[in-house]
Amino acid sequence: MPSEPAPTPVAPDSALHLDAARPSRREQILRAAAQLFAERGSRAVGVDDIGAAVGVTGPAIYRHFASKDAVLAEMLLRISERLLAGGRATVAAAGDDPAAQLAALVAFQVDFALDNPSLITVQDRDLGQLGDSDAAQVRRLQRRYVEEWVAVIGRLDPAAGTRTCRARAHAVFGLINSTPHSAGQLPRAQMADLLTGMAVAAASSGVRPTSS
Repeated sequence: MPSEPAPTPVAPDSALHLDAARPSRREQILRAAAQLFAERGSRAVGVDDIGAAVGVTGPAIYRHFASKDAVLAEMLLRISERLLAGGRATVAAAGDDPAAQLAALVAFQVDFALDNPSLITVQDRDLGQLGDSDAAQVRRLQRRYVEEWVAVIGRLDPAAGTRTCRARAHAVFGLINSTPHSAGQLPRAQMADLLTGMAVAAASSGVRPTSS
Protein backbone atom coordinates (compact mmCIF):
# COMPACT_ATOMS: atom_id res chain seq x y z
CA MET A 1 0.00 0.00 0.00
CA PRO A 2 1.58 3.35 -1.00
CA SER A 3 2.41 5.65 1.88
CA GLU A 4 0.59 8.94 2.34
CA PRO A 5 2.53 11.94 0.99
CA ALA A 6 4.09 14.05 3.72
CA PRO A 7 2.19 17.29 4.41
CA THR A 8 3.71 20.42 2.95
CA PRO A 9 5.56 22.20 5.76
CA VAL A 10 4.17 25.57 6.80
CA ALA A 11 6.59 28.46 6.27
CA PRO A 12 7.46 29.92 9.69
CA ASP A 13 5.56 33.05 10.68
CA SER A 14 3.24 32.97 7.68
CA ALA A 15 0.00 33.27 9.67
CA LEU A 16 -0.59 36.75 8.28
CA HIS A 17 -0.50 35.55 4.66
CA LEU A 18 -3.82 35.10 2.91
CA ASP A 19 -2.06 32.61 0.64
CA ALA A 20 1.00 31.14 2.39
CA ALA A 21 2.40 29.88 -0.92
CA ARG A 22 2.11 33.25 -2.67
CA PRO A 23 2.40 36.09 -0.17
CA SER A 24 1.98 39.64 -1.41
CA ARG A 25 4.85 42.09 -1.03
CA ARG A 26 3.01 43.65 1.92
CA GLU A 27 2.75 40.25 3.59
CA GLN A 28 6.43 39.52 2.88
CA ILE A 29 7.30 42.77 4.64
CA LEU A 30 5.17 41.84 7.66
CA ARG A 31 6.78 38.42 7.92
CA ALA A 32 10.33 39.72 7.59
CA ALA A 33 9.62 42.49 10.09
CA ALA A 34 8.17 39.99 12.59
CA GLN A 35 11.31 37.90 12.43
CA LEU A 36 13.59 40.92 12.81
CA PHE A 37 11.49 42.40 15.62
CA ALA A 38 11.52 39.06 17.46
CA GLU A 39 15.29 38.77 17.12
CA ARG A 40 16.27 42.35 17.99
CA GLY A 41 13.22 44.14 19.37
CA SER A 42 11.17 46.50 17.22
CA ARG A 43 13.03 49.62 18.35
CA ALA A 44 16.40 48.20 17.20
CA VAL A 45 15.17 47.50 13.65
CA GLY A 46 15.05 50.13 10.91
CA VAL A 47 13.18 50.24 7.63
CA ASP A 48 16.48 49.59 5.82
CA ASP A 49 16.82 46.31 7.73
CA ILE A 50 13.28 45.28 6.77
CA GLY A 51 13.84 46.26 3.15
CA ALA A 52 17.08 44.26 2.96
CA ALA A 53 15.28 41.20 4.34
CA VAL A 54 12.76 41.26 1.49
CA GLY A 55 15.17 42.37 -1.22
CA VAL A 56 14.10 46.00 -1.63
CA THR A 57 15.50 49.34 -0.51
CA GLY A 58 14.37 50.75 2.81
CA PRO A 59 12.41 53.64 1.24
CA ALA A 60 10.44 51.10 -0.86
CA ILE A 61 8.79 50.00 2.39
CA TYR A 62 6.96 53.33 2.42
CA ARG A 63 5.00 52.29 -0.68
CA HIS A 64 3.22 49.80 1.57
CA PHE A 65 3.41 51.29 5.08
CA ALA A 66 3.51 54.87 6.34
CA SER A 67 6.17 54.05 8.93
CA LYS A 68 7.86 51.24 10.81
CA ASP A 69 5.34 51.78 13.61
CA ALA A 70 2.57 51.18 11.07
CA VAL A 71 4.20 47.82 10.24
CA LEU A 72 4.15 46.81 13.90
CA ALA A 73 0.56 48.02 14.37
CA GLU A 74 -0.77 46.10 11.37
CA MET A 75 1.16 43.01 12.44
CA LEU A 76 -0.30 42.95 15.94
CA LEU A 77 -3.80 43.84 14.77
CA ARG A 78 -3.75 41.07 12.18
CA ILE A 79 -2.49 38.52 14.71
CA SER A 80 -5.25 39.47 17.14
CA GLU A 81 -7.95 39.36 14.45
CA ARG A 82 -6.66 36.03 13.16
CA LEU A 83 -6.66 34.45 16.62
CA LEU A 84 -10.15 35.73 17.45
CA ALA A 85 -11.68 34.60 14.15
CA GLY A 86 -9.85 31.28 14.26
CA GLY A 87 -10.81 30.64 17.86
CA ARG A 88 -14.49 31.29 17.17
CA ALA A 89 -14.48 29.07 14.10
CA THR A 90 -12.67 26.33 16.02
CA VAL A 91 -15.23 26.32 18.83
CA ALA A 92 -18.13 26.30 16.36
CA ALA A 93 -16.64 23.37 14.43
CA ALA A 94 -16.07 21.32 17.59
CA GLY A 95 -19.77 20.77 18.33
CA ASP A 96 -21.53 21.13 21.65
CA ASP A 97 -19.20 19.12 23.90
CA PRO A 98 -17.10 21.56 25.98
CA ALA A 99 -14.28 19.01 26.35
CA ALA A 100 -14.07 18.75 22.55
CA GLN A 101 -14.22 22.55 22.27
CA LEU A 102 -11.33 22.91 24.73
CA ALA A 103 -9.24 20.26 22.95
CA ALA A 104 -9.83 22.02 19.62
CA LEU A 105 -8.95 25.46 21.04
CA VAL A 106 -5.75 24.10 22.56
CA ALA A 107 -4.76 22.44 19.28
CA PHE A 108 -5.46 25.69 17.42
CA GLN A 109 -3.31 27.77 19.79
CA VAL A 110 -0.51 25.18 19.87
CA ASP A 111 -0.36 25.07 16.07
CA PHE A 112 -0.34 28.86 15.88
CA ALA A 113 2.45 29.18 18.45
CA LEU A 114 4.65 26.47 16.95
CA ASP A 115 4.22 27.71 13.39
CA ASN A 116 4.61 31.42 14.20
CA PRO A 117 7.25 31.80 16.91
CA SER A 118 8.34 35.28 15.86
CA LEU A 119 4.77 36.57 15.79
CA ILE A 120 4.18 35.13 19.26
CA THR A 121 7.33 36.83 20.57
CA VAL A 122 6.41 40.20 19.07
CA GLN A 123 2.83 39.96 20.31
CA ASP A 124 4.07 39.25 23.83
CA ARG A 125 6.91 41.78 23.94
CA ASP A 126 6.18 44.74 21.66
CA LEU A 127 2.57 45.64 22.38
CA GLY A 128 3.81 48.47 24.59
CA GLN A 129 5.52 50.06 21.58
CA LEU A 130 2.19 50.80 19.86
CA GLY A 131 0.44 54.14 19.97
CA ASP A 132 -2.47 54.43 22.38
CA SER A 133 -5.23 53.95 19.79
CA ASP A 134 -3.66 50.88 18.15
CA ALA A 135 -2.75 49.36 21.52
CA ALA A 136 -6.32 49.80 22.76
CA GLN A 137 -7.69 48.09 19.65
CA VAL A 138 -5.28 45.15 20.00
CA ARG A 139 -6.14 44.75 23.67
CA ARG A 140 -9.87 44.72 22.88
CA LEU A 141 -9.35 41.93 20.35
CA GLN A 142 -7.14 40.01 22.76
CA ARG A 143 -9.74 40.26 25.54
CA ARG A 144 -12.42 38.94 23.21
CA TYR A 145 -10.20 36.00 22.31
CA VAL A 146 -9.56 35.26 25.99
CA GLU A 147 -13.31 35.36 26.63
CA GLU A 148 -13.82 32.61 24.02
CA TRP A 149 -11.59 30.43 26.20
CA VAL A 150 -13.26 31.56 29.41
CA ALA A 151 -16.68 30.59 28.04
CA VAL A 152 -15.48 27.12 26.98
CA ILE A 153 -13.74 26.47 30.31
CA GLY A 154 -16.85 27.70 32.12
CA ARG A 155 -19.02 25.24 30.22
CA LEU A 156 -16.57 22.47 31.05
CA ASP A 157 -16.55 23.41 34.74
CA PRO A 158 -19.81 25.22 35.60
CA ALA A 159 -18.90 25.30 39.30
CA ALA A 160 -15.84 27.47 38.64
CA GLY A 161 -16.23 31.22 38.75
CA THR A 162 -15.40 33.46 35.82
CA ARG A 163 -12.21 34.71 37.47
CA THR A 164 -10.99 31.14 37.96
CA CYS A 165 -11.75 30.27 34.35
CA ARG A 166 -9.94 33.39 33.17
CA ALA A 167 -6.92 32.54 35.33
CA ARG A 168 -6.83 29.08 33.79
CA ALA A 169 -7.01 30.55 30.29
CA HIS A 170 -4.09 32.89 30.96
CA ALA A 171 -2.08 30.03 32.47
CA VAL A 172 -2.61 28.06 29.27
CA PHE A 173 -1.50 31.00 27.12
CA GLY A 174 1.64 31.37 29.24
CA LEU A 175 2.42 27.69 28.78
CA ILE A 176 1.77 27.49 25.04
CA ASN A 177 3.23 30.87 24.13
CA SER A 178 6.53 30.04 25.83
CA THR A 179 7.37 27.88 22.79
CA PRO A 180 9.78 30.41 21.20
CA HIS A 181 12.06 29.75 24.18
CA SER A 182 11.98 25.97 23.72
CA ALA A 183 11.79 25.73 19.92
CA GLY A 184 13.97 23.04 18.44
CA GLN A 185 14.39 21.03 21.63
CA LEU A 186 11.92 18.41 20.38
CA PRO A 187 10.55 17.49 16.94
CA ARG A 188 7.46 19.57 16.14
CA ALA A 189 4.94 16.72 16.43
CA GLN A 190 6.37 15.63 19.77
CA MET A 191 6.40 19.21 21.06
CA ALA A 192 2.78 19.68 19.93
CA ASP A 193 1.69 16.54 21.79
CA LEU A 194 3.55 17.60 24.92
CA LEU A 195 2.10 21.12 24.90
CA THR A 196 -1.40 19.90 24.12
CA GLY A 197 -1.46 17.44 27.01
CA MET A 198 -0.09 19.99 29.47
CA ALA A 199 -2.41 22.76 28.27
CA VAL A 200 -5.57 20.65 28.46
CA ALA A 201 -4.55 19.51 31.96
CA ALA A 202 -3.96 23.12 33.05
CA ALA A 203 -7.24 24.40 31.62
CA SER A 204 -9.27 21.58 33.16
CA SER A 205 -7.44 21.48 36.50
CA GLY A 206 -9.89 20.83 39.31
CA VAL A 207 -12.76 19.85 37.02
CA ARG A 208 -14.77 17.05 38.58
CA PRO A 209 -16.04 14.34 36.26
CA THR A 210 -19.80 14.53 35.68
CA SER A 211 -21.69 11.63 37.11
CA SER A 212 -23.64 9.56 34.57
